[in-house]
Amino acid sequence: MIDNEFLPSIKLYRMIIGIFIVLMSAGLVLIYIEDDRIISLSFLLQFIFVISISVLLIIFPKRDSVNYRAAIIICMSAYFFFMYLRFPERFALLLLISFIPVIPVLFLHIRLFYITLIGNITITISIIIYMMMVDTPSIHIYNYLDFFGVAINFLATQLLLLFLFLLFQKRMKNQELYYDQVKQAEKLRTTGQLAAAVAHEIRNPITVVKGFIQLHENDKALPEHIKKHYKLMLDELQVAETVISDFLSLAKPAETKMEIVSVNTALHTVMDLLNTYAMNDTIHIELEMARDYEIKCNIMEFKQLFINLLKNAIEASHHGDTIRVKVTGEQDNVKIMIIDSGSGMSREQQEQIGTPFYSLKAKGTGLGLMICYSIIQKYDGMINIWSEEGKGTEVTVTFPIVKIDSL
Repeated sequence: MIDNEFLPSIKLYRMIIGIFIVLMSAGLVLIYIEDDRIISLSFLLQFIFVISISVLLIIFPKRDSVNYRAAIIICMSAYFFFMYLRFPERFALLLLISFIPVIPVLFLHIRLFYITLIGNITITISIIIYMMMVDTPSIHIYNYLDFFGVAINFLATQLLLLFLFLLFQKRMKNQELYYDQVKQAEKLRTTGQLAAAVAHEIRNPITVVKGFIQLHENDKALPEHIKKHYKLMLDELQVAETVISDFLSLAKPAETKMEIVSVNTALHTVMDLLNTYAMNDTIHIELEMARDYEIKCNIMEFKQLFINLLKNAIEASHHGDTIRVKVTGEQDNVKIMIIDSGSGMSREQQEQIGTPFYSLKAKGTGLGLMICYSIIQKYDGMINIWSEEGKGTEVTVTFPIVKIDSL
């Protein structure tokens, strides 16, 4: 299968790879002519490298994997080093070796970049040290003139590549975060439109049915076992009304009173409410906070947000686990982390989180977390969820801190 997400255009990829293969082949022909058409061992090795790299690059779109990418990087690196050792008098080959770590950057693979960078530095510096020990100025003319200068310039290029990679990686993360926020906003908008279209129409008949059931429930002539059935129906109708209320709160959030909220006080209140619920499974909730922070929001919505998040953490935890609530300040923001060591989630499950009616709970609706996202977005906050199956989940909520001059 062709990874269209990685390759913007398969035609463009084939064209570039075709030119690259032609250039390598042309170099092979020129060397063959320069060697008086003699097929030496070094020529055969170069021929094998060219064929191997060509085959790997041609097959790559259909066989893309981490191991396959690593094979391409190793093969191309070995080819560049081989060419440098075979033609040490050509300084351009040293420049080519300097940019070997760029190859894994094209694959957007962090681990391969660092492995390639460290390997490139180790091998190249080892070659330079070997040249310093072996007196061959006629062969290694460029290196021989200034070994230390060559080594320093090489290390400088590797440091520059590292800096550019870190900058590129930071921008990629910012783009991913922006993309996640856009997706979440689209989910909220879609759910809001759906709620506005159907919620009111569903609520009216439910209210009528509920009223008649309550009327008959009080009929003394009915047997008790029939009344139990009525009670069950009322409970289920209440569940349906709760879901509709959640939908309406997403479709048209109510006007809320803004106030200065003490994070420390509000979190302690939430913990007091949930400690009894948590202790049913002997789950402990610990709060770590160096100092208090103040944010501007509605206290009821703040509590609703963290009640939902903490309940999720409790229900995902195992008997006797400890849930950590860690609060830290970072520049103009306060970060509130909820860390559990429960069942965790897979990558696919994390991508579905926040989708209407998607829940990992048996009777969950998936609307609770959507309301959490809506509250966080309302107060210019951010939410980040990290999770791994069998290792637990870490939810980080960030809110802007109230500045003194804004009070």
